[in-house]
Amino acid sequence: MVLKKNTMRSWPVKKNLSSNTMAEKEKQINIEIDEKTAEGVYSNLAIINHSVSEFVVDFITIMPGNPKAKVKSRIILTPQHAKKLLRALGDNVQKFEKMHGDIKDYEQPSIPINFGPAGKA
Repeated sequence: MVLKKNTMRSWPVKKNLSSNTMAEKEKQINIEIDEKTAEGVYSNLAIINHSVSEFVVDFITIMPGNPKAKVKSRIILTPQHAKKLLRALGDNVQKFEKMHGDIKDYEQPSIPINFGPAGKA
């Protein structure tokens, strides 16, 4: 997908409302994406942490031979949305593998990860 500079792209999303009123009809939410966000960010490592109220997913790019890496993007989700993401990702992986064959999971050496100096209370 190529977007021209200073353009926005929208995708209509249908959402079913569960209610006993006329709101049961499908509604649409327009989702827009600007050019910079549409470019995306490459990641070859994700670190996931959670608390009782949220999941934090840090996306990182590690380059071979470079002992330093930066978090490129951080997504914070509610537990409910994390579970929906898990289901959606699983469904998409299943569809991908059905079309293209199994995704091979290669053994990676463990990488000691350090998020800088330890905090003090």
